[in-house]
Formats: sequence, structure tokens, C-alpha cells
Amino acid sequence: MKVTIGLLVMLLVIGVAGTAQDAWAQNAGSKLLRGVANIATGWIEIPKQMYQTSVDHNPLLGLTWGTVKGVGYGVGRTLVGVYDTVTFPIPIPSDYEPVVEPEYVFSPESDY
Repeated sequence: MKVTIGLLVMLLVIGVAGTAQDAWAQNAGSKLLRGVANIATGWIEIPKQMYQTSVDHNPLLGLTWGTVKGVGYGVGRTLVGVYDTVTFPIPIPSDYEPVVEPEYVFSPESDY
């Protein structure tokens, strides 16, 4: 019983601390989240670029150049994710701006 109450109190404290409105912590937290998400989803750039190249040009180019482009984008996004995760408490670039655009692999792109 004491363990259950202790766990509930700990979860409550973590929940309250997580809703704090400190801008620095919120930005650092979003940078950490962005980094972890980009590490986990970097590989999705491969089918995404294959599809996008197929739509923009043709399916054969999507299978060849789209795959190469996707591998490059995927490695880049994953490495940027590692960078964001390691440096999340440091406001570099200024104001925790994303290093790569779009910020997440599923975010809408303005260049396409």
C-alpha cells in the first residue's frame, strides 16, 4: 500500500512539473522531443522521397533516384536528431530553432 501511494505521489509530482510554463524548459523539452522523434523516424525519409519523386517525375526515377535521395535525407535527419538530443539543454541554434526543415518527417513541406 505504501509503495502504491508513493508511486501515485511521484507520478503526480512529475505531471505537475511537466506542465510548468517556464519557456526555457519548454523549448529545451521540445528540442529533446524533436531529436528523439527524428532519430526514430529518420528512416521514413526513404519511402517518402521515393513516393515524392515518383509523383513529381515518374515511378522509375522514384525507385532509383528517390531511394538514393531518401537514404541521404534519412541519414541527415537521424544525425540531426542525435545532435538535437545531445544538445537539447543548450539554446543552439538561437531560440532552439530546428536545424532541418521540415521539423519532423511528417510535417508539411513548403518546397514541394
